Amino acid sequence: MLEINGLNVRLGGTEILRGIRLSVEKGSIVGLVGRNGAGKTTTLRAIMGLVKPNAGTLTFDGVDLMRRAAHERTALGIGYAPEDRRLIPDMTVEENLCVPAWALKAKDVDARLENVYQIIPEARQFGPRRALALSGGQQKLVAIGRALMTGSRLLMLDEPFEGVAPALSKRIAEVIGQLRSAGLTVILSGADLQHAGSVLDVVHRIDRGQMAA
Repeated sequence: MLEINGLNVRLGGTEILRGIRLSVEKGSIVGLVGRNGAGKTTTLRAIMGLVKPNAGTLTFDGVDLMRRAAHERTALGIGYAPEDRRLIPDMTVEENLCVPAWALKAKDVDARLENVYQIIPEARQFGPRRALALSGGQQKLVAIGRALMTGSRLLMLDEPFEGVAPALSKRIAEVIGQLRSAGLTVILSGADLQHAGSVLDVVHRIDRGQMAA
């Protein structure tokens, strides 16, 4: 489904990614592991179109992503949950969930929202609450749900277990496992993905901006 070849990214004069090569099969759950600063987040942001590579190719199900803007990639069914969640604190959880679909002017917002609630029932319970009132782990679940509003084919989760209590880490791993049965392809990054070990199909390691052996 996703093919990355020779991807280079330079930010502020510094080479962040060097010759990244990655192949992700449809329906798989893939881990991208590396210490802080290794290039995990930049790789996901490059796929999403939030940083511009200076070399290489990105192909999603035959579509050249290098020719597509970030919002066009979202329209292809790609969702992204950043490490810092980036929920809008003064909006309710349900409003936060709906924002990506509203931005796309989707006509099936209610159906998308119901799908999220089926996968993450907690999000329905949180619905009327302000995002700021949730714990860090609860916000992570909501961020995953928000990414699901557009990520109907490929879902990318950046550091989904970072700073989350063990009980909620287990719950997040269960949700990720459910995504497989929903037919989604998932990429998740982390310095340590031990909480997701049972659901991962393959793990790729990245170090200093390059894929490690």
